[in-house]
Amino acid sequence: MTRTTTIQIRGRGPLPPEESLVSRTRPSNDYNWDVTHSVLPGADLIEIGLKDLSDGLESVPALLVSIGAPRLQRVGIVVPHPFPSPERRLYALLQQTEGDAAHARYNALIRRLVSYERAAECAR
Repeated sequence: MTRTTTIQIRGRGPLPPEESLVSRTRPSNDYNWDVTHSVLPGADLIEIGLKDLSDGLESVPALLVSIGAPRLQRVGIVVPHPFPSPERRLYALLQQTEGDAAHARYNALIRRLVSYERAAECAR
């Protein structure tokens, strides 16, 4: 049974699985890369972040992927043009949108990133 999912990018419409940036950056010799990485915890944020980075858009997911760029690149994901000082930029962006809850939101996002990174390393 094949499961097809669509990732909704706020304000941009759905991103079909065949246009997945994670799948386009996978090692060519790894057949299970698409399936494995699309179901990992936090894959939705990583996918959107990669798309935003390739479009040059500074967003919460793009900054999150920029934070995790070194570790993501070690598992074979090409991270296009990560932002400099992404930790500070992410926190500043969250302060604008979340106010007093920025710290909690920042920590939650970092936990999702680390969860994805650990799972991706295990899936290798």
